[in-house]
Amino acid sequence: MSTLLLLTSALQPSVEVLPGLSLLGHNVKILPAEGSALLEAPDSDLLLVDGRQDLAHARDLCRLIRTTGTDVPVLLIVTEGGLAVVSHDWGMDDVVLHTCGPAELEARIKLAIGRLAALREAADPEAHVIRSGEVVVDDATYTAKVGGRPLDLTFKEFELLKFLAQHPGRVFSRQQLLQEVWGYDYFGGTRTVDVHVRRLRAKLGSENETLIGTVRNVGYRFVLPTKSSEGPGSAASDARIVSPRVDETV
Repeated sequence: MSTLLLLTSALQPSVEVLPGLSLLGHNVKILPAEGSALLEAPDSDLLLVDGRQDLAHARDLCRLIRTTGTDVPVLLIVTEGGLAVVSHDWGMDDVVLHTCGPAELEARIKLAIGRLAALREAADPEAHVIRSGEVVVDDATYTAKVGGRPLDLTFKEFELLKFLAQHPGRVFSRQQLLQEVWGYDYFGGTRTVDVHVRRLRAKLGSENETLIGTVRNVGYRFVLPTKSSEGPGSAASDARIVSPRVDETV
């Protein structure tokens, strides 16, 4: 799930601007399609610029975004008529029709964000290494360690650990984890997540299994232990108390 900013001047909800967006699980925030709105814009993974009604203004806004120095991908939303006049020097990374389906839109979002991640990784050799507490995940070599000990993980176990470690403290529902780790085309039930969490905890070992905490009636999160994690009032011991085993009904 990514954070997207939709820049539009339309007095319509995002579902009217880009219907396919409402069927995806991204966090969408709407701001006016004005340069001043960018000054206090929250961090995002991708910008969507509405060019359906005023293409010239959208073109200028795309160019303005590039002058700010941001490398966040920009997708320009156009009609079929606008598609015929867009040019490479407008400053956007890609163009999407406002009528495009959710599958195409998701692919374009992932490709744009993925290209940026690849560029950042090339500039920073450590960009593919995720460190959360004692857990180190290397996305380039598909290896993971906890406390310096290598973990023998299956592909999905690795992907699950990587995703949770990338968002320490954030709670994800089983459905969200299915979408992010298994993909939108996976037809299995959410119990699959419970099974993989149980296996992953077993491989982390009894001393580290509480790194993956259960939030009752919600889902799972990655728990970062505090420096006093071995004490009775520590985060780890708290996680052990509030985080029941995954084979319980949560």
